[in-house]
Amino acid sequence: MTLPSSTIDLDDITDDRYGGKAVGLAQLRRLGLAVPAGFIIADATTQGVAEDVLRRFAEISHGGTVPVAVRSSAVGEDGADQSFAGQYDTVLGVDSVAGFDAAVRKCAASVRSRRASSYSGQGNATMNVVVQQMVDARAAGVVFTADPASGRRDLVVIDAVAGLGEALVDGTASPHHVVLDRSGAVVVNDVSEVPVLSPVEIQAICADALRAAQHWGRPIDLEWAIDRSGKLWWLQARPITTLPGDLNAMDSPVTGVDDVYTRCNIGEMMPGAFCPLTASVSGYAIDYAMQQIQVVARAQDTYETPWLQVGYFYGHMFLNLTEGTALSSGILGNSLEQFSTSICGRVIDELTPKPPQPFRRKLGNTIRLSTHALSVGPAIRRVNDRITEFRIPSSDDPRVVLRQLDAGVELYCDVTLTHVRSSSRAAVAANVLESVMVRQAIKQGQAEDDGRAAAMRLMAGASEVESALMLAELDAVVHAVAADTPLTDQFLAAAPDDAVQALRTSPDANGNALRQFLTRHGHRGYRELCMRDPSWAEDPAGLGTMMQVMLRAACDGTERRPTTGPDEPPRSSTIRLLARWAQSGARGREQTKSQMARMAHALKRGYRHLGEMLAASGRLPDADLVFFFDRAELHRVVGAADIDDLVARAQSRREALAFQDSLEFDDVSIGRPSPRISAPTTLVDDDQIVGRPAGRGVVEGVVRVAKSIAEAREVQRGEILVAPVTDVGWTPYFTVIAALVTDIGSSVSHGAVVAREYGLPCVVNTLVGTQVLSTGDRVRVDGDRGVVTRLDRH
Repeated sequence: MTLPSSTIDLDDITDDRYGGKAVGLAQLRRLGLAVPAGFIIADATTQGVAEDVLRRFAEISHGGTVPVAVRSSAVGEDGADQSFAGQYDTVLGVDSVAGFDAAVRKCAASVRSRRASSYSGQGNATMNVVVQQMVDARAAGVVFTADPASGRRDLVVIDAVAGLGEALVDGTASPHHVVLDRSGAVVVNDVSEVPVLSPVEIQAICADALRAAQHWGRPIDLEWAIDRSGKLWWLQARPITTLPGDLNAMDSPVTGVDDVYTRCNIGEMMPGAFCPLTASVSGYAIDYAMQQIQVVARAQDTYETPWLQVGYFYGHMFLNLTEGTALSSGILGNSLEQFSTSICGRVIDELTPKPPQPFRRKLGNTIRLSTHALSVGPAIRRVNDRITEFRIPSSDDPRVVLRQLDAGVELYCDVTLTHVRSSSRAAVAANVLESVMVRQAIKQGQAEDDGRAAAMRLMAGASEVESALMLAELDAVVHAVAADTPLTDQFLAAAPDDAVQALRTSPDANGNALRQFLTRHGHRGYRELCMRDPSWAEDPAGLGTMMQVMLRAACDGTERRPTTGPDEPPRSSTIRLLARWAQSGARGREQTKSQMARMAHALKRGYRHLGEMLAASGRLPDADLVFFFDRAELHRVVGAADIDDLVARAQSRREALAFQDSLEFDDVSIGRPSPRISAPTTLVDDDQIVGRPAGRGVVEGVVRVAKSIAEAREVQRGEILVAPVTDVGWTPYFTVIAALVTDIGSSVSHGAVVAREYGLPCVVNTLVGTQVLSTGDRVRVDGDRGVVTRLDRH
């Protein structure tokens, strides 16, 4: 029995009552894009097709001489929430009445298929069917106006195959893969055999797709085909349902289109992507401190708006080198080249110097800045007392807690300023020592690198360095456990968190030693300035994993012990004085960094308490979401107004964080930083990488590439650790590895300082180490020359 059915022209469709595919085609037609002729069969879940449908088929197929495509357009399909990709049936190449009737029946019946019901959770959707003329395709494919893999909305991705697009869907053909940026520049053009698309066709697909996305007001994916005459046809458009929240939703303003931003330096302190609350607390504090340094040196009149010295893009922190050049042009003995080298380990040619100031003003600025940096000692003692006096909020009134936390952020800004002053003192000392040693090397007929290596050796051996003391205490706990064979077996057999918990609660001397360590250093950890990430005291699994690695090395007798300092003191009293000054600077820098971590730890505990209260009251769906608001938004969250829209945005930001964290950047960016799409090629040759020498010695070994602290937990004793950067959370692994190689860093970086204390060969600022080396490669690390040579590929 054939029941009545009705047909609708594409031009008559104004909403999604006939399914997402139908309305998508209608909107493409209204935009003036070429869409094959066709119509919609409304509610095709019938026993057959009515005469009016057969008549329309005969019209567009010219009596069956032009094949048609019969495609599903169920209500809810190709919508904003679910795509239903591949869940319903499509029949191509229909060229007869019988075939057409069967195709419509097949599409209609697929609404009740097991796969569709499993996907959507329901099997009673209204099935409409799109009927269109087939395109005699020379090439076909899909275009995404955002990258569905990375979540980046600044990219356009095209995949193309020869002939019909089915070969792309079923995976039987390797596509011509093209990635473009929003300006239309091709950044990836991956051709498997021969190009499917010409450059002109690539640009046409990109332009039309972006035009459609602008009309939709959101990223979309579109199917297209190019016929034998070269005409571009559009076959489908739908929202991309798998995208996370906008990765740039919380970006800070760009201070200038030509400003130079870098991940160097700040990337050591704040590696990876961070939640918005961390940006508005730690990022804000760092920017505040750096602007205050500019004020002291009269590089700017007063503290201005946030995000001048620091930028926050794609969830990552950057330093604005262009803003910093005002400092180098206004003081004596600090050229643009020296400034960029102190931050990035190399001269940044893209930097433009600010107009030079008169000598007398430079002299005054230099005296002001030097005095400010060198007189930091009393400030270090004062902020330590103020941190001790700060009480972690415990009130049950969210508004009171937030006021206390705002006061804590003000203190955090002062603590951070003290650290920046201390770091300046350390950098000045290290730069002066390096400058003297380089001049001496050149005078003796040696290379500049020989002078840098000599300076690096003299900086080794600083006593009472916070990070080295911390590691020595943890090492002592591990060796005490190693001396007890049954306890060692028990600790290694347990899950890392269980092992730490058991030892921490033990009443014996070993348990007491661990408790004392956590009392003194429990505020430290990986990404310790993040408001969301746990510290060692709150992360028994992470701490336990490190301790188990150290314990195995201790039992095998293969772990490293701290060295006592340089081989022999220099003969020159001036150089000895400079070396002591540089060592003292490194010691102060590590001390104030620990103070920053301690204050950050207090704040993160306070914000966690705030989140728990807001979740318990029903204001937030869960406590963790508190980290995905900025500080200004939290004042609205603790109020009484409706915040449903704000909560939805915070949830979107949380979803985006994992995507942001997977992004990598070049060390320097011009204007708004853009993530790296393909690995850079800056090898001296195929098997040699040059960085900066930071830890003396030469060693050969097997590479362990670890782009995160989680990956570092796989490190084996004697391996060469290759990482983007290391902070204090990586320190325990220094007792196990044979050498350290990092993408960014300098001679006063955390990794360099601790590597020298443990006598590890260390090369920093390679820029590409983690990109071109692979776990299992065998390399030679020359820490004296700053060269990494690959001896054998994995």
